Amino acid sequence: MTDGGNGSTANGRLQGLYSECGQSPWLDNLRRGWITGGELDAWVEQGIRGLTSNPSIFQKAIESSPDYDEQFGDLVCGGTSVDDAYWQLVTSDIRGALRALEGVHEASGGTDGFVSVEVDPSLAHDQAATTQAARDLHEAIARPNLMVKIPGTLEGLGAIRQMIAEGRSINVTLIFSVARYEQVAEAYLSGLEDRVASGAADLAGVASVASFFVSRTDTEVDRRLDSVGTPSALGLRGRTAVAQAQAAYGRFGEIFSGPRWERLAALGAQVQRPLWASTSTKNPAYPDTLYVDELIGPHTVNTMPDDTLVAFCDHGKLRRTVDADQSAASYVLDAVQEHGIDLDGVADTLEAQGVAAFTKSFDELLVSLQTKADSIA
Repeated sequence: MTDGGNGSTANGRLQGLYSECGQSPWLDNLRRGWITGGELDAWVEQGIRGLTSNPSIFQKAIESSPDYDEQFGDLVCGGTSVDDAYWQLVTSDIRGALRALEGVHEASGGTDGFVSVEVDPSLAHDQAATTQAARDLHEAIARPNLMVKIPGTLEGLGAIRQMIAEGRSINVTLIFSVARYEQVAEAYLSGLEDRVASGAADLAGVASVASFFVSRTDTEVDRRLDSVGTPSALGLRGRTAVAQAQAAYGRFGEIFSGPRWERLAALGAQVQRPLWASTSTKNPAYPDTLYVDELIGPHTVNTMPDDTLVAFCDHGKLRRTVDADQSAASYVLDAVQEHGIDLDGVADTLEAQGVAAFTKSFDELLVSLQTKADSIA
């Protein structure tokens, strides 16, 4: 492997994200063959420090592979419902991934090595149901390096706070704006404070990440800039997502400092790290490592699909960038809004699309599994 001109080998480039820049690279994909065939172990050896999954990932994995057929057949023949069988397929994979990453979790003192699994996305606007679903997943899997994903909808905020108060690690997903990021961080801090008020003396075992979705923002904003059509508008294409994530990182530094945070940190609290999600480029005109190269910095996570990971290992740029020019990020966001682009409206659109897409994958997979169950019966 060559160094790509930046002084690191491909393996070293991935490991250097953490050792040199303080960013944890996570893998945004999972399939059973990776667990049984050793590919996931190989990724961990190369420097992967966590893993994320979602309903779309499991739909693709289960529908495209025979690896799940034997377990599924045994379950449905034994009288298990299709819905329960789905969750057993998922939790089997999650447990395998948890085992692969438990060494990272232990070596990091419980700050890394997490595997994320999402609650039923159809519950995204039901606080009570989301809370119970997250609690059920934590209790069913019962591993210290499990993170349950809760959508960062308005209704999800209360569920996030309650889960943190109960000492359960949470990955807050589908964040598309700085304003919502601030609300998510507040839910985390309030949850920690609730935990202290209930008598907890040590907060070290509670971890959380705030998953800020990146590339989808450029896709939507670019479409609106194209509609404006002026040279200045077109010159802003492909710049909003990075600028918005960098602005969120600026707020992260402000929120997790000062007296309120210091009181919690003294009890062992971990910062809620920003996690950059949806980091594969959707526009082929943009560099394939754009949403990795421009968002590198300490106390962050970047969860990457395997194609993006391979690309970064090959030619990614290993340098701190996420806070290199906050004024430039502010300029881009101001300029976009001056062209009539409502970023809050963009975030609302993307949140609704994200929930709908995950729900669609979840529902379609259950239909597919029901068809398979009918053929077995």
